[in-house]
Amino acid sequence: MILGGMGPVNQLPNDAAKIFASAYALFSGLLFIAIMGIVLAPVVHRILHKFHVDESDTG
Repeated sequence: MILGGMGPVNQLPNDAAKIFASAYALFSGLLFIAIMGIVLAPVVHRILHKFHVDESDTG
């Protein structure tokens, strides 16, 4: 819900709930980015090999 941009349905009642929601949103976003990096790394690696892009070509 937070990553989708919908946000909480009701207003958060106190500061502790707001802090928790903020920390949860940051954690979820970073976790999502990390997991997508791990999942997509082999695909990107295969694409770079397909185009023969090596470290010696970039320097």
